[in-house]
Amino acid sequence: MTITDDLQKLLDILPQDLRQILEKHPQRDTLVEVVLDLGRRPEARFPNLTEYLSEIPVTQAQIDDCISRVGTFGGDNRAGIEQTLHRISAIRNRTGKIIGLTCRIGKAVFGTIGMIRDLVETGQSILMLGRPGVGKTTALREIARVLADDLNKRVVIIDTSNEIAGDGDVPHSAIGKARRMQVAHPEQQHQVMIEAVENHMPEVIVIDEIGTELEALAARTIAERGVQLVGTAHGNQIENLIKNPTLCDLVGGIQAVTLGDDEARRRGSQKTVLERKAPPTFEIAVEMTERQKWVVHESVADTVDNLLRGRIPSPQIRTVDENGKVKIVRQLTAINGRGQKPKEPESMFAEKQVNGWRSSGQMQALPPLELHREQGTSKNEFDRLLDQSLNYSSGFDFDEARQSGPNGEDLPLHVYPYGVSRHQLEQIVQVLNLPVVLTKDLDSSDAILALRSHVKNHAKLRHMAKARHLPIQMIKSSTIPQITRGLRRILHIDEPAVGDEKELQLFLHSGSDDEMDALEEARLAVEQIVIPKGQPVELLPRSSQVRKMQHELVEHYRLKSNSFGEEPNRRLRIYPA
Repeated sequence: MTITDDLQKLLDILPQDLRQILEKHPQRDTLVEVVLDLGRRPEARFPNLTEYLSEIPVTQAQIDDCISRVGTFGGDNRAGIEQTLHRISAIRNRTGKIIGLTCRIGKAVFGTIGMIRDLVETGQSILMLGRPGVGKTTALREIARVLADDLNKRVVIIDTSNEIAGDGDVPHSAIGKARRMQVAHPEQQHQVMIEAVENHMPEVIVIDEIGTELEALAARTIAERGVQLVGTAHGNQIENLIKNPTLCDLVGGIQAVTLGDDEARRRGSQKTVLERKAPPTFEIAVEMTERQKWVVHESVADTVDNLLRGRIPSPQIRTVDENGKVKIVRQLTAINGRGQKPKEPESMFAEKQVNGWRSSGQMQALPPLELHREQGTSKNEFDRLLDQSLNYSSGFDFDEARQSGPNGEDLPLHVYPYGVSRHQLEQIVQVLNLPVVLTKDLDSSDAILALRSHVKNHAKLRHMAKARHLPIQMIKSSTIPQITRGLRRILHIDEPAVGDEKELQLFLHSGSDDEMDALEEARLAVEQIVIPKGQPVELLPRSSQVRKMQHELVEHYRLKSNSFGEEPNRRLRIYPA
């Protein structure tokens, strides 16, 4: 990775005493920006450090001297140094006089997009998200160079503040053969975007900081003309764009939809739901959480649909090690805090009573039996299973030679769910790698998976299935064990052994600490007491939602359990076979 920053040219505009201090500073090469505010001590900011350069406050004469050495400040209060990527931003008083400067070092980093080069070469539009200073503009500059020089595409950069290609009329060499269009006034950026497409026939448009509704609309217009878009937007994650009424059109827009009774029942949701309004402007989104760790959403449409339906998306996590090797991991859990239980204030921890096997170290069997945690069984084995569920790549060992379904149908088998949780169905099919495709069209389905109570009360469904010769596999409830067995019966697959690790992955998913403690407690109770010793076990009191998860896990072991006691002390009792 090569870095060029022309640091000396930025130091030359600073007052002489500050310039001499920075030239001799041991961390000079990692300098991020210099801040000069009238009447305050000058600051030098480094990646993890801020220090004062002098004890003498900055004077107006020093600020004016710096201003005279740089270009003209535009409508966005930014200026630059010709033939460099440095950015000087101004703070003005109420009369328009400049009383503060932020001198930010601009760097051309060659090789920074190694993590997503394969995505850049697909020709799909890419949206970069991330907090200020994480390197969005640097990555944008490198993407423009790679597309223009290495892939020989016609690239036009819409450079509103001259931050991508530098100040002056001649663009910086960091953008390669890409062309740059400057924007006279920031509020006209959307017009220049359209002008670029109409006048210069680009194959790729590069835009930094899409921030208004007009710019979002212009981006959609460009994408619909078949031009590849690469841009950045304000927001750390896709959720920020969904909640932003100004920019939500970048991810397809959001609208409220009223469902029919049957559809709402089939989805297991309310009748009024939020859905995506249109295809996203950008097909791919990259969340730049850190400089060497990016979260990649290969399909923005799927991510937005999952978020609107309350599901946790499963994007790629791409990291780069010290040797420059890219590692790609797909996690099936919450990322960057999504879906996790909010942390409680520290003052509450002292009073919080922690429940669960990890805290108590014992469970009560009936008759009472003290059970101590054994070395190498609970923590190590559970963490091993949990790691497998977080980074699961291997699939269910299905007979690959089998090319037809139980009744001669072509695989994969198209299953029409009725009254069954579609989210749980998709999770089971994905984790077990079953040859099943869920369909909303009864005419194209090979089988029906439905709740027994729904089938009994729906004579029309039974009649339609009979007319189409479709088998109906009925299950008692929409739980993971019941759905799994129903799919196995449809596919004529034998039941797995009790405690099968792949089946356990459906239960050992990421959740709150209380949920993970509860699942671990139930698993250990079954495997260490109920099955080997034939004794019933009472678990610790849990909430109704957590008890439901424990019931499902116990059902996976083909054991019986019930809840007893009064809230808030209601708990689970597990019985031997």
